[in-house]
Amino acid sequence: MYTTALLAVLSTAFASQGANGQIPRLGGVNTAGYDFTVYTNGSFTDSAAPPPTWQYAHFSAEGANLYRVPFAWQEMTPTLGGPINTSFFEQYDSTVQAALASSPYAYAIVDLHNYARWNGGIIAQGGPTNEQYASIWSQIAALYGQNDRLLFGVMNEPHDLDIPTWAESVQYVVNAIRAAGATNYLLLPGSNYTSAQTFPTGAGPYLLDVTDPLGGTERLIFDVHKYLDYDNSGTHAECVTNNTVVLETLVSWLRENGNRQAILSETGGGNTASCELYLGQELAYVKSAYPNLVGFSVWAAGSFATDYILSETPYPNGTDQPLWIDAVRPNLP
Repeated sequence: MYTTALLAVLSTAFASQGANGQIPRLGGVNTAGYDFTVYTNGSFTDSAAPPPTWQYAHFSAEGANLYRVPFAWQEMTPTLGGPINTSFFEQYDSTVQAALASSPYAYAIVDLHNYARWNGGIIAQGGPTNEQYASIWSQIAALYGQNDRLLFGVMNEPHDLDIPTWAESVQYVVNAIRAAGATNYLLLPGSNYTSAQTFPTGAGPYLLDVTDPLGGTERLIFDVHKYLDYDNSGTHAECVTNNTVVLETLVSWLRENGNRQAILSETGGGNTASCELYLGQELAYVKSAYPNLVGFSVWAAGSFATDYILSETPYPNGTDQPLWIDAVRPNLP
């Protein structure tokens, strides 16, 4: 699957960037599908589409080493606080294992994609209890907790909630994951759809107080998103900014607060000249800011059609989207 030259490059990069137990520089793509029809109120209409597993080998052969695999809470545990659906987990795990098998150096983010909600109710704020939220992660931790190449994205894009209460929920789930014996890196999201721009003055100061029962903070990584279109929604083909000022502010804040780390787990743009320019500049900055920014995952490939507005899905003939070729691939680890 891999040429001797490529394996040598990957081995050298991994050894140099992952020294002393530090997470290596990461770069890759969201492989969407299990999250399809999860809405921002945390509801789900059961229209998931498993990502094609051949994409992992395709992207890893080009130098990617990170795959974010989002899923709906209601798929994994159809009853709130109940047991994992074994048949769904087996299907999801086959996708995760394909991502890991695509390269000896590939990482995957197990991403709970529910916006801090279940069917409209906010966690610990009128909706699911912290115990119900922790239940799914305790079970996932028991299954995946000894694989350091799996990062746990404890919640996608919380928004419109009480931030101090949310930080308490994050602490609760961190404790539950560690109590289950898991030592994985944990991705801690803020509010405002986990915006990188608002993180230093919004949720960030509260999440600084989240502690790790393992000791230290090396395995607690802040999870941020930032798009490049005019309203930061990731719904427009044209890009208007490279986000470097926003990310420079974030990096300064990380360094001033214990030299902490963050990951840009969602960003992206259309297959347009403006996005080829600006996304390329953004990802080059992310690469330069390691280890405070450990890496990025662009949105999105997987089950998206090749004509989706932000598609990174390769064409049937194996060729890549222009944005991947011109902006993403040059900035992979």
